[in-house]
Order: sequence, then structure tokens, then C-alpha cells
Amino acid sequence: MQDIKILEGQLAVKGYLDIAIDLSLDLFDEIRKLKKEKNAVVLAHYYQESEIQDIADFVGDSLQLSQEAARTSADMIAFAGVHFMAETAKVLSPQKKVVVPDLKAGCSLSDSCPAPIFAKFKEKYPDHIVVSYVNCTAELKTLTDICCTSSNAVHIINSIPKDKGIIFAPDKNLGAYLQKVTGRKMILWDGACMVHEIFSREKITKLKIQNPEAKIIAHPECEDIVLELADYIGSTSGLLKFVQSDSAQAYIVATEVGILHQMSKVCPTKTFIPAPPNNNCACNECPHMKLNSLEKLYLSMKYELPEVTLSDRIIRDAKSSIDRMLEISAAAGLK
Repeated sequence: MQDIKILEGQLAVKGYLDIAIDLSLDLFDEIRKLKKEKNAVVLAHYYQESEIQDIADFVGDSLQLSQEAARTSADMIAFAGVHFMAETAKVLSPQKKVVVPDLKAGCSLSDSCPAPIFAKFKEKYPDHIVVSYVNCTAELKTLTDICCTSSNAVHIINSIPKDKGIIFAPDKNLGAYLQKVTGRKMILWDGACMVHEIFSREKITKLKIQNPEAKIIAHPECEDIVLELADYIGSTSGLLKFVQSDSAQAYIVATEVGILHQMSKVCPTKTFIPAPPNNNCACNECPHMKLNSLEKLYLSMKYELPEVTLSDRIIRDAKSSIDRMLEISAAAGLK
């Protein structure tokens, strides 16, 4: 018990288990052993480091991970992603233990929409349906009628009666894109993802000139000036599917660079070029996603910490908006 108390003390300060690991350990083997011993499953987002993607039982985007969290029979979910994703897993499987490699792996988009402030904003539009991108806190989901992901957002918006007003939160760029695609006028919350807002139209244009055969593909969280350049716009999983079915041999990819690992695995003969940002960095990486590491994943599974916990109220009130999203997705045949 004393060891656990020490671990919890370190956890409270640092957000992860700061424990020395025997360098001779094969962490892939150790994680596989822990999966069996604890009946655990590792879920990882496409934006995680490549080695975490390789050891995961399931790799996907937000919609896919939500679906997998809802149907897994594991006793413990080790969620290699950011905090709101682990919260979603807990909401969908409250009886399961959900652990994360690093509690500080947050999300700039989620942080841009604090629930108490949004609640006041929502009061201005009492007759509107609230649609929230799943990239938000569990508390914000309690104020939401229907969640969505970039994979199913068009279907979600189109499912709402034309005579109903819509508030869309928290991503103004995805909201603006949805307005164009669906023709629905919506009230947009002024939030954005720091990674997807940083792409440079000028640098992408120059890169296209240098690689004229490459197609530009982009995530709808990007700003409109970037989306205007794209040959294809889609969710993370949509981008991955597109490069597999499309005939081009090279792509300039405007989303978080982690997806290039999966693209290279499924299309080893094709070339994938990360879209350049408007700063001096060579690529675009989410600093929150990259807080996770194989070492932290191993420790979180071994000690079952840090654990994501939510109150019964938040689990109850957040679940209805996620359930509604999954129902509409299932009816549309989205996987």
C-alpha cells in the first residue's frame, strides 16, 4: 500500500507515473503480457507515436474509437489518445477501468470551449439543437443534444429537421465546412484546433508546385483557405481510405502527422508529404498527443494509473448525446 500511495502522490503532481523502467525490458512483450493478465485492451488514435499504434489492439479516429470503447469486452481500457477521448470511453463503459498514459494529454480544441461559459452562451438560443464535435469535455457533452465526429458530422446535421436552429461547438472551422456542405446556417462557437489552424496556404502552394503530381488532402478542421486547395477533404479515417482507393502516387497531407504512419503501412509504394505549417517546424504534431509514450503506456497498464473517473451525473447526462450520435451513425451505415 505504501508504494501505491507514493505513486498516487507522484501522479497528482506530474499527471503520469514517473518511475524508472528497466531498460532491458521489451516493452512490446511486457504490454502484451499485461493485456492478457488484466484482460485489457489498448485503444490508440491515429495521431499517436508509431510504436504505440503498432502495439494497440485497435487504431482509429474519434468515431471508431468511440464505437470500439462501447463494444469491447475488456475489463480495462488503456486509452492512448487525449483526455476527452478517454472520458468518452468511460461514459460508454462506466463499469470498466479506463487508464491513460498521461493525464496532461489534453486538447486545445476541447480547452477552447469551457462548459460553464458555453452554458451561458447556449441560453441565448433556447430553441436550438446543440451539436458538439466529440473533441470536447464530458461536461460539455452534458450540454449537448447530439455529438458528432468529422466522419459522421454531415449525416448528423442532415438528420436534424430543417426548421430547427443549430448551435455547433466547439470547432468553428469544421462548423463552417459543414455549413457549406449541408447548406444549413448554424450558430458557431469560436473554437479551433491549434494543429489544424497552423497550416500555411502559401507553403502548401509552393510544395504543390514542387510536387505537381501530388494530391492535396485535408481534414475539415483546417481553415477554409487551406480546404480550398484540397483535392479531397475528409476525416482522419476518410483520408486513410482515400489514399488506398485513389490512383495518385503522392499526397500532401494536411492533418496531424501521426496518420502518415498508417498511410505508409497500407500504401508502402506511395509518397506522403506532411503539409508545412506557418512556423519554422518541419511538420505538424499535436503536442498533447505526443505526451504519451510507450513507457508511459506500460506503466499505466501495470499500475492501473492514471485512471479517468467521472461522476455518475456526468456519465448519465453525457451518454445520451453520444448514444444519439452512434445511433445515427449506425443507421447511416458508418463504421
